[in-house]
Amino acid sequence: MEAAKGVAMPLRLTSPAPCTNCHGSGARPGTSPKVCPTCNGAGVINRNQGAFGFSEPCTDCRGSGSIIEHPCDECKGTGVTTRTRTINVRIPPGVEDGQRIRLPGQGEAGLRGAPSGDLYVTVHVRPHPVFGRDGDDLTVTVPVSFTELALGSTLSVPTLDGTVGVRVPKGTADGRILRVRGRGVPKRSGGSGDLLVTVKVAVPPNLEGVAEEALQAYAAAERSSGFNPRAGWAGNR
Repeated sequence: MEAAKGVAMPLRLTSPAPCTNCHGSGARPGTSPKVCPTCNGAGVINRNQGAFGFSEPCTDCRGSGSIIEHPCDECKGTGVTTRTRTINVRIPPGVEDGQRIRLPGQGEAGLRGAPSGDLYVTVHVRPHPVFGRDGDDLTVTVPVSFTELALGSTLSVPTLDGTVGVRVPKGTADGRILRVRGRGVPKRSGGSGDLLVTVKVAVPPNLEGVAEEALQAYAAAERSSGFNPRAGWAGNR
């Protein structure tokens, strides 16, 4: 149900995050990083070799553009510590098993205040005891009696939002799929898929008394009418 309708779920994880003591700067509280005098904060040094020019990372600041004279005691100047945090992940309606959700800026923290990366959450959908899924269509198998198929009936079928009446036409075959439009999984493009209802005959394990007599009478009438369920099958006539 959550995968079909969408849900907000708390996610607890332990990962590198901005240091709370220095707020990611890497410098001890009360101090600040200073601009690297070698590269003037560029993080790279331009060099010329003959007719060619090229840039290389500054070796003094290691490409950061700044130098920390008084490192933070908590993160040792990196601006990053490992901590446990809880974030809320919004699972969109219609999410599929194995789908990845991108959370911008919630990934591993960058060094010395650099932007954090993104966090990718892979969704695993637990099988539902009643419903299955085929793309945006919802599937369900409904047990029925032989008489409901032969004579026709109206079934009360569960959906994502309560129940719906599904008409079974007279003479419906076992295993037939009945389509209820718009009662499936919400689509990301708008609207919803369909509900596919498979009717499956449930054979009573024991018949006694009037029920057995009625079925015996029906079997006799069926033979008298000349009906052969295997006519045309495997060479039968």
